[in-house]
Amino acid sequence: MDAQSYSAALADLRAVRDQIKKTRAALAKQEADRDKRIVQLASYGKANAQRIAPAAGVSVADVVALAPALAPDALAVDSPRPHALEPSLAAQAVAESAPAPRQHAPAARAALPERALPAPTEAVLEPPAASEPPRDLPSLPAGPQGDAWLAHAPSLASTRPNFTQQARSTVFLDTDTGVLVHRNQTHHLDLADRSAADLLTAVFHAVPEGVERIYITAGDPWHRDTGRYPYLRDAVAAWLNAPTPGWRTDTGRGRDRMAGHFVHARNPVGRYQRESGDSHVEIRSVGEWFDVDGDDPATVRDAFVLLWQALRRHWNDAVLMGSPSQTGRDLWTRTIPTRGQYSDGFPVLSEELRGLLHATAGQGRNELITPPRLPDQLPQLVEYDRTFAYAKHTWKSPVGIPRRVTAGTFAAWSQKEQMRALYGCGHWQVRVTVPDTWNHVGLLPAPAPGDRAWHYPAGPGTTFTTWAGGPEIHTALTNPLMPWKVEILDGILWDDGKPLDDWAKKLKETWSNLSAQAHFQGDAQQARAAHLASRAVRSILLYGIGAFAQRPRMVTGTTPRSAERDVPPDAEILGFDDELITWQKPTGFARDPNAHPEWAAAIWSGARAALLTQRHRDDDTYAGALHSPPGTVVAFRTDALYLTQPQNWPYHHQPGDYLMRGRLTGPVMAPATEEELLTLRDAGRAALTAEREA
Repeated sequence: MDAQSYSAALADLRAVRDQIKKTRAALAKQEADRDKRIVQLASYGKANAQRIAPAAGVSVADVVALAPALAPDALAVDSPRPHALEPSLAAQAVAESAPAPRQHAPAARAALPERALPAPTEAVLEPPAASEPPRDLPSLPAGPQGDAWLAHAPSLASTRPNFTQQARSTVFLDTDTGVLVHRNQTHHLDLADRSAADLLTAVFHAVPEGVERIYITAGDPWHRDTGRYPYLRDAVAAWLNAPTPGWRTDTGRGRDRMAGHFVHARNPVGRYQRESGDSHVEIRSVGEWFDVDGDDPATVRDAFVLLWQALRRHWNDAVLMGSPSQTGRDLWTRTIPTRGQYSDGFPVLSEELRGLLHATAGQGRNELITPPRLPDQLPQLVEYDRTFAYAKHTWKSPVGIPRRVTAGTFAAWSQKEQMRALYGCGHWQVRVTVPDTWNHVGLLPAPAPGDRAWHYPAGPGTTFTTWAGGPEIHTALTNPLMPWKVEILDGILWDDGKPLDDWAKKLKETWSNLSAQAHFQGDAQQARAAHLASRAVRSILLYGIGAFAQRPRMVTGTTPRSAERDVPPDAEILGFDDELITWQKPTGFARDPNAHPEWAAAIWSGARAALLTQRHRDDDTYAGALHSPPGTVVAFRTDALYLTQPQNWPYHHQPGDYLMRGRLTGPVMAPATEEELLTLRDAGRAALTAEREA
């Protein structure tokens, strides 16, 4: 693609953008009409939110938000106001004050089509609508109630397993070509119209017995009818729940508690069992593990073989489970010490404290900076990606019984004690003020409108209240430009420990070995397989860490349209057609012995801080956004940084190092949306590859 065709493609993209805006406007008008009808129905004396919700295709909470009089008793409970803390003055820039009362904000329901959303690991970058108020974050209750939150969950701890996972017989299927690879054999299948029933019939005809897992390497059959549905999730749910003669939805077995389908826009999971017999099989996307760029099923299978062989060098009982997150957590449990302080396991936090961390500890930083904070035309766009980033932040994690650090306690400490606490494993509620002369990017996350959405205020003099981890607080106070004012309102502090260190070291060694194999392997297919396997190791660590966070469990189900009143009252409607209503409902936090959101929160906080500033001891230098001039940062994307000029940052192929992934010479129009940024990113990667190969 040359510059002229690139400009023409951008013009075409803007035309599509304008059409999307018109479509969204029409959708907004229809939704306004729907909301008006809901309010009219609510005026009926016997109106019931549980009946209106499925008829409108929204959740009960959405109905109640429009018609509060219809709130069920369970939704009409006022939350208690937390007690204010006694004000006191802390040392230098660190002070404390009283927290704001806790309030519950109604949950926001996405109204945009799933096809406009990014991949699961790529959060939306566009800022939230200014008309929506930011949500309020929860606080620790005062007194004995708050103290009870700091206790561990009774009789619940992560312990080393005394069994070996059973390997699943696996096949790899390209649904575009019909090529199926099972062990060393290749089959060519007729998949008819690529329904789940067609896939099951064709696979079990080619491999009659023993198949337990089908990885889809290409084709995304669950997207075959996207034109019939307004949202991708609707199309996926319809594909998963379509009739499968001879099969029914799996209800789980043995130690495997996974049952039912998992509806996801891009990487769904279909779980089936024979109506007669004991055959169980799941259909999954290989995209959970790594991106496939035209690789055939044989290469993908070789990647899984290399991955298993590499892991077995460190775990003699390693088994590849269905997803990288499951595999990561299983491998971690096999590093729990058999002797010493935690030989009996790592206790799990109380459900209340896990819920607080879920609500107040965000994941990777995703932010797009747009004009007027940047010029309309950029001199160039340079992408830096932190290699295997999260692996750099696993050396220290919170352990032991957490203790509360109130504002008064923190204020009474010496400055040295305060900084030691902020550098340790803690989670802090703070009031933050941006310096009056600040002219760079924001440093700390603040709650934005929407469920678990975050933004990073940078306007001089801006004050906000939030929660943040120790690494970020420490960065705000000691950054290379100027300290921010941070007032400690409350905090949770743990002892420093190394529960993830052995696990992460083994994964880093596995990644290094596979990366070297990909570089030095003479056979092109095996080199590619080794590269894919190294990416899978990254996913094992990345999603394994995410699995520790333990989000509230969601159950997905379907109800016939003729029985819509049977839809659970607290369910959110995912989609519906002429026959079925597909819904999901929260079931709270399970008693998961491997739930450790405090570990995930600490790693995420360290990774966000390293995007701002990171020391390279061996080179006696620093890297990160704050070490580039003001006005040169275009975007943050989890572990990637986009700048308008290249930097001379050291790169030694080590976890956390900044690698230049793409460079697009200018002038370049500043991206206004995520789609435009991704288009520029891809062009920049292609341009840098061509430059290096020239």
